[in-house]
Amino acid sequence: MNSSSRLWRECGRVPTWLGAFRVLVLCAMWSSGAYAEPATGPCRGAACAPHKAPPSSKTGCPQLNGLTIRAREIDLPTTGAVVTSTIQVAASGNGPTATGSYCLVAGAIHPVDRSAPDILFNVALPDRWNGKILMLGGGGFNGSIPDVTDNVPSAPTHLPGPLSRGYAVFASDSGHEGTDSVDGAFSVNAEAYENFMGDALKKTHDAALEIIDKHYGTHPYKAYFAGGSTGGREALTVAQRWPQDWDGVIAFYPAYDFTTLSLQQLRATEGFAAPGAYLDTAQRALLLKAVMQACDGLDGVVDGLISNVQACNATFNPATAYVDGKRLRCPGGTARDDTCLSDRQIAALNTMNTPLVFEYPLESGETQYPGFNVYGADLGVGSSSPLEDTVTLLALGTTQPSYPLQSSAMFDGQISDEFVRYTVMDNPNANSLTFNPALAGRWSGRISTLSGLDATDANLTSFMRRGGKLLMAHGTVDETVSTRATEIYYQRLLLTMGFGAVDSFVRFYEIPGMQHGVGTEFNASWDSLTTLENWAEHGTQPVHQVVTDTAGVPGRTRPLCQYPAWPSYNGAGDVNSAASFTCVQG
Repeated sequence: MNSSSRLWRECGRVPTWLGAFRVLVLCAMWSSGAYAEPATGPCRGAACAPHKAPPSSKTGCPQLNGLTIRAREIDLPTTGAVVTSTIQVAASGNGPTATGSYCLVAGAIHPVDRSAPDILFNVALPDRWNGKILMLGGGGFNGSIPDVTDNVPSAPTHLPGPLSRGYAVFASDSGHEGTDSVDGAFSVNAEAYENFMGDALKKTHDAALEIIDKHYGTHPYKAYFAGGSTGGREALTVAQRWPQDWDGVIAFYPAYDFTTLSLQQLRATEGFAAPGAYLDTAQRALLLKAVMQACDGLDGVVDGLISNVQACNATFNPATAYVDGKRLRCPGGTARDDTCLSDRQIAALNTMNTPLVFEYPLESGETQYPGFNVYGADLGVGSSSPLEDTVTLLALGTTQPSYPLQSSAMFDGQISDEFVRYTVMDNPNANSLTFNPALAGRWSGRISTLSGLDATDANLTSFMRRGGKLLMAHGTVDETVSTRATEIYYQRLLLTMGFGAVDSFVRFYEIPGMQHGVGTEFNASWDSLTTLENWAEHGTQPVHQVVTDTAGVPGRTRPLCQYPAWPSYNGAGDVNSAASFTCVQG
């Protein structure tokens, strides 16, 4: 649906999602001529015919300051954009990661609803431009602009990032400023939430492209997007909604079904909030030890990693498991000390391990959100790893969930609490821990509508036909975004498009021992950007990809196995070398 038909739709019906106030404002501006309809013309993608010719001359960094971008240059409704500052940044660093001098541009995209925040964005324009652009995704509820000098997720630290490689790099706060990535108060504004769920990606792309065109006097010839978690959802969003704009995307641990994920996170949080259900550090370590003793050898070698996750999930049961020859479950299921787990603790773990099934229809078509691979994960065992604090926060936190949730509570709980109180109920004083996500009562319709904004579309035919390439990767023991959910999305791609089509432009890898972007068991490092460049620009398909551990056993490697395969030990050779493993299925 083009912008004009969308506008007529909003002016001519009773609004459901955008809200009556926003629609009245938009329609009044349209009828008065104050709102400029975005251009609807030829494709604007880097490899497509532009909507207009680029300027014949270059615009210097200082001259970009104050540049205005008209609403019609942005293909979604806005009231235009402006460059708010420019700074020429000197070259820095040494060696392969050195960054050359560049122009740092800050800008703001103005909303249609005057009560909505601006979209704030930055663009880094290197003096030695390689002719390509890359957009970085955010995390959590966003609320701040990602550092445009950063690398893509899980990139090797010794290799140059996009800006150092000569990319023009840009990113935005997704349409609001927050105190941190778990601040969901912005979402009571309809336009702000639509921006967060995807619209800001297109608006930022179009505004950044105008700046890039003017600065260099020419269009980029390749365009890439990279992100993890929320940024992974954003990567899938651009491939689904604006395939003409992108030549390749990297989607790490993508929170693509944000609505149902948030509700599953709430369900898990409520499970651990129950009296006697929370595990202390020693009990988490005991659980991990029990799982390792049961499952570590299922991949052919005891090496501190569970690679055959499917077999472990099928066989491990905390209620019947043993650790050091003794039952993991406390006698009679009654809590005793740190030498066993009670039935209440096992029940909470199983809540996290099992799916949330919705008793009401969702606009997205989802009927459930899967459980997490909780058995085999570091839930916060108190190791000496410098990553332990992050892993602990992203797993169970350090404080049992209770109302109101504290910043030391599990990260999932904080996100889901904000989602329910603000996005769903528009009631900051609501007790989210009493909310039933499976039934939702009078809020079920609201949740259904919100789910329609998720990035669940499994038909990427348009992206494939224009030559787009998609790399997805997910750690097997991610406790923030379920690895099983990404498996479901990939399986839907296969069902929708067929194996041959999907294999021509998608690779999905699972990384044993990696959690949500980090991992004390296996902290993955992989040069996904070079892999994507080689595939999208030279037709070199990803083969024999290798991922390196930087934390569990620094320097060890494993083959990146395309799902559903996993790395199986060959029976001989260095257990820390990828060459000693073969990707197998079953």
